[in-house]
Amino acid sequence: MKKNSFWKNKTVFITGHTGFKGSWLSLILSSFGARVVGYALNPISKPNFFDGAKLTQFLKEDYRGDIKDLKKLKTVVKKIKPSIVFHLAAQSSVLVSYKNPKDTIETNVIGTMNMLEAIRSCKSVKSALIVTTDKVYLNLEKKLKFKESDSLGGHDVYSGSKAACEILTQSYLKSFYSKKNGCKIATVRSGNCIGGGDWTRDRIIKDCVESFLFNKNLFIRSPNASRPWQHVIEPLFGYLKLAEKLYFDDKSKYVGSWNFGPSIKNNFKIWDVAKYGKEILKSKSKILKIKKIFYESEHLSLDSIKSFKLLKWKTLLTAKQALKLTFEWYKFYYNKASRDEIVKFTLDQINFYKKKFKII
Repeated sequence: MKKNSFWKNKTVFITGHTGFKGSWLSLILSSFGARVVGYALNPISKPNFFDGAKLTQFLKEDYRGDIKDLKKLKTVVKKIKPSIVFHLAAQSSVLVSYKNPKDTIETNVIGTMNMLEAIRSCKSVKSALIVTTDKVYLNLEKKLKFKESDSLGGHDVYSGSKAACEILTQSYLKSFYSKKNGCKIATVRSGNCIGGGDWTRDRIIKDCVESFLFNKNLFIRSPNASRPWQHVIEPLFGYLKLAEKLYFDDKSKYVGSWNFGPSIKNNFKIWDVAKYGKEILKSKSKILKIKKIFYESEHLSLDSIKSFKLLKWKTLLTAKQALKLTFEWYKFYYNKASRDEIVKFTLDQINFYKKKFKII
């Protein structure tokens, strides 16, 4: 991102902008001078980052609609004529996918198809990212790092739906985009993203905060499960780099799938994450184990060599730094901070990252 001038006055369309990642992405793009347009359902959690910080003020336009509504989606995309699209709208919980598989599949698979249809009906779009997950891989629990070329799979409906999005996107690229449409598209897979403002159900950080700050016991399902923890800022900056490369990608060098995961050194067991959160928040709560009902992968790591070689991207924060930033955000939020103070605190964390790692 040369001097970040690329994003100034670009019209960027984000689906799922009211969610955790979408809120952070909207703020980051706004800080670069982009004209951000959002399309999403109302936030599902209470509290939530988007409403709590009144982030609509950072949007050029704020559309509320279901990604499953193709007609409305196409109408909005044609009206605003975006240059770049980030598709984040999704049902993003593994446990929710067990309880409501139909909605998970319709939202994630049909919703992605609708986004691809909307993009190919709008000639202004030059670059698009379809955001999936690190859980798209066929995980046989062999403690291997997954490469972009590894087999896709999914033990749970959420993972299967996201793997289907990957396959569907590749099919659309070959069928409609190679010669018939100038838009370049990539799918992006990142590890466990943490950061302030994620109140999605069954998230370990959220559970830690709500237990430790209010002196309640914390119950965890998979204490020995290992995850590649990274602050949400890190993959989002990777997405921005890739979107810019795709925008000028005449030879389709950057089209395809990409991993944005941290070093295996950033893998922490969930038990250790909970202990660290308890230490930072100075809590006396107990950490207790409960029986796991549904399957969840025990080990998960991404090989991000491709992103490092072609985009010069890698995680820059250690797992402990990422966790500290996250727990401090929630501590600040629950300390009766005003909306303006929450926004300033969040922007301060973004600017800290930019300055520390010389992202000018």
